[in-house]
Amino acid sequence: MAKSFVPLTVVLCVSILPLAAMAVGTPFYIEGSVYCDTCRFGFETIATRYISGAKVRIVCKDRVTLKPEVVGKAVTGPKGKYRVRVTGDRQDQQCLAELVHSPIPGCRVADPGRSTATVILTRSNGAASTRHFANAMGFLRDRPLRGCAALRKLYLDDGDVRAI
Repeated sequence: MAKSFVPLTVVLCVSILPLAAMAVGTPFYIEGSVYCDTCRFGFETIATRYISGAKVRIVCKDRVTLKPEVVGKAVTGPKGKYRVRVTGDRQDQQCLAELVHSPIPGCRVADPGRSTATVILTRSNGAASTRHFANAMGFLRDRPLRGCAALRKLYLDDGDVRAI
């Protein structure tokens, strides 16, 4: 009985200790993208334009007090991509990536359905990766581009959108 217990202990130590060490000081990196919904459809399309220079922040709220804390900020680069470094395990806090600002005139109103993205900032759920991905977030263009009605028809008809 003692012989079978030793290998199990070794296996548990070898697999758990690296995760525990990573959880102590390794930061999370939240990655995502920001776009301008040029047709005001509420989702990304072939007419979508990704925004360089948009501002994003990561906000975590305590589940009991609901006190918000900004834990990271970023500005999107080319192709609308951002990466935010967040230190510390947020355990049971509710964390969101949030849109802050669009530099594009005529595309500065955050889409209410796509202005935030839930992010998980804990390793207590077994996640070992330091990279976490947020859903894309979008601003709405003031007026849809010409051609959006045809694009909508193609999407509704389940047609070939590559034809546009």
